[in-house]
Amino acid sequence: MYHVNQPCPPAVCKTSDKTWVIVLAPPSRMSNRGITADMLTAGKNVSVEGYVHKTDTNEMRGSALRWTARRSNCASGRVSARPGLCHRWDGMRAGRTRSRAVVGSSKRSTMYSPEQLEDWRQRALRVEEEVAKAIVGQRNTIRLISVALFARGHVLLEGDVGVGKTTLLRAFARAVGGDFERVEGTVDLMPGDLVYHTYVDADGKPRIEPGPLLRHGERLVTFFFNEINRARPQVQSLLLRAMAERTVSAFNRQYSFPCMTVFADRNRVEKEETFELASAARDRFMFELNMPTPAEPEVRRALVFDPSFHDVDTLLERVASGVLPWQELNDVGAAIQRSVQASETLERYVMDLWDATVSPQRFGIRIEGVDMEKLVLAGASPRGMMSLMRAARVVAWFAGRTHLTPGDIYAVVPATLGHRVFFTPVYELRRAEISDALVAKILEKVPTPR
Repeated sequence: MYHVNQPCPPAVCKTSDKTWVIVLAPPSRMSNRGITADMLTAGKNVSVEGYVHKTDTNEMRGSALRWTARRSNCASGRVSARPGLCHRWDGMRAGRTRSRAVVGSSKRSTMYSPEQLEDWRQRALRVEEEVAKAIVGQRNTIRLISVALFARGHVLLEGDVGVGKTTLLRAFARAVGGDFERVEGTVDLMPGDLVYHTYVDADGKPRIEPGPLLRHGERLVTFFFNEINRARPQVQSLLLRAMAERTVSAFNRQYSFPCMTVFADRNRVEKEETFELASAARDRFMFELNMPTPAEPEVRRALVFDPSFHDVDTLLERVASGVLPWQELNDVGAAIQRSVQASETLERYVMDLWDATVSPQRFGIRIEGVDMEKLVLAGASPRGMMSLMRAARVVAWFAGRTHLTPGDIYAVVPATLGHRVFFTPVYELRRAEISDALVAKILEKVPTPR
């Protein structure tokens, strides 16, 4: 299935006369690349770089063409031009498929076979293994960050000072590839500080250079905003825009970060000169993860007495770099979502979970010392439930399955929904205490499909 805003698949000619051939360039361009009609007749896969055209509503602009042909025309080399059209092609079954208009886009769409997705799964597991060489005692956190990475969501990290959040993200950035950037939240930080910085050079001339958001361009993959609640709301708003659209407008142009994943953490110790994230802003994060101090005695002893954990730069050298072709993260993430299916029974279960976040008392949920009728101001948002399903599908993919189970939902509900249930003001001050208890009760009381 090829949707609007996706380019056509590569050219290929099947043995049936009824199979459509998709070619992304005119015959002259094909011949320039050494691609002939004989190659098409032989049924060889042919990949040709396509043109991209822009659209205004339904109006096509520019001279880019996508070309279609039937196998009966392959041998003669006759190919007819159809501007702006691409035919759906299943690549397996014979028979002419229905055509659908396709709008040109700068984004490329790649179809992944089950074997290719399995290869990516092995790479993803290797990323976790590499990160675990530098980070100990945080297996669950590592897995959930991997899930967010492939579900293409952003993460709000919670944790005490000095538990290794930055080291964890640097290890992920090294294993995944691409560029890493870190920004420290301060009360005097302004939105422009993320976009550019000014200075006077050795000749006494003022200079303007790209800031942390812009300097890496499209290679920016991991962006860490440390102590986001120390930054002013104006700065938080700019970050939220970059998260939602993965673009920033500056210097009369638009900068794009298609593969960027944003991580942020909050200073939970100090309250002076802090600006807490609004509830709607927290909803923009797929996960809110708690990164605890390790409790295992062996891990604690290693962190304190093993000198290898004291030199972060040397520690990160243990992590292999560039395990993944990060440029394909968006395509792989989309392929994972298409490959994992949910049964009708499981869909009803997820809808019940959603209802329980809105009206927990309907499901017999009670929390000691809490008036359940006055607890919830607003339940989980549609965006929150979409995030839940995206994350659950990735959990299933990590397990090597193409179908969802209740266990996949359990694995991500606390991190996905805990921060998305909005409490009334009288209970908001007790969020840390009530939120975990509410999520646990929801999972306990909502009937699980068998």
